[in-house]
Amino acid sequence: MFKAILIDKHDAGQQVALEMLDEARLPDGDVTVRVDCSTLNYKDALAITGKGPVVRQFPMVPGIDLAGTVESSTADAYRPGDAVLLNGWGVGETHWGGLAEKARLDSRWLIPHPAAFTARQSMAIGTAGYTAMLSVMALEKQGVTPEQGEVLVTGANGGVGSYAIALLARLGYRVMASTGRLEEADYLKGLGAEQVIDRAELSEPGRPLAKERWAAAIDSVGSHTLANVLAGTRHGGAVAACGLAQGMDLPATVAPFILRGVTLVGIDSVMRPYADRVEAWRRLGELLAPGQLDAITRTISLEEAIDTAGELLAGRVRGRVVVDMMD
Repeated sequence: MFKAILIDKHDAGQQVALEMLDEARLPDGDVTVRVDCSTLNYKDALAITGKGPVVRQFPMVPGIDLAGTVESSTADAYRPGDAVLLNGWGVGETHWGGLAEKARLDSRWLIPHPAAFTARQSMAIGTAGYTAMLSVMALEKQGVTPEQGEVLVTGANGGVGSYAIALLARLGYRVMASTGRLEEADYLKGLGAEQVIDRAELSEPGRPLAKERWAAAIDSVGSHTLANVLAGTRHGGAVAACGLAQGMDLPATVAPFILRGVTLVGIDSVMRPYADRVEAWRRLGELLAPGQLDAITRTISLEEAIDTAGELLAGRVRGRVVVDMMD
């Protein structure tokens, strides 16, 4: 038996509870993992609260990230005792995920756990930090360098935004942070932001082209915010789009692309190839210090995760939430 958050759907609507489950109920997979830590992401909070169509089949154990130890394996790549890490691959949406004490998974979704981090530290990073790293790598691939000017980060107080600021600053970029919580300016500057602006400057409908303000950007917000980010990007700049907190729409024109040569790069962290995942986590190990992880992280127990999901969606959670199964 193991503890898990279980989401189910009945005629009366969605139900979510912390339950004791028999291991026989675990889904198919060639690796069984004892979960040491997971996280509570925005997508997990949508799934738990039912406020977003994240879960594709029921019943479902949420949790798009996990770090743990292999208990049993029929895969050549992993043996009992191996430390492993998982981000994405539809886990927590179409396959039982990490907000449980055990998970059974497809070995192709796993990577060896990065030696630079403990399980708690890797989950403090989680999909948020991993996505931020992929976004930074995308800007680097587009030739963006610190000498070209400021890099804007939207949704700065969230997990992706927090890590994007820390990573960019560590690499020598000058960071401008956009947030709806200006009272958190000291926190953002502590991560490395040089300037903090109100998200209201970007969140309403704007012009097809605006004053050129930043050389590049990482956007986790979408909708009007992304449209305005593109409109304010300098000639030849690049924008990495990795989220949709404001919406899935993009009410923009082609003007930034054909008049300023701006590049929009989409960041998919869910189905990323193995080599990209390993490289992103290698870079994270080089760039992030444990003290930075502590500053961005709050640790909770599995029993606290359901209530915390509501807090996260209400905007009352700063940075990252680690769910410690050993707590």
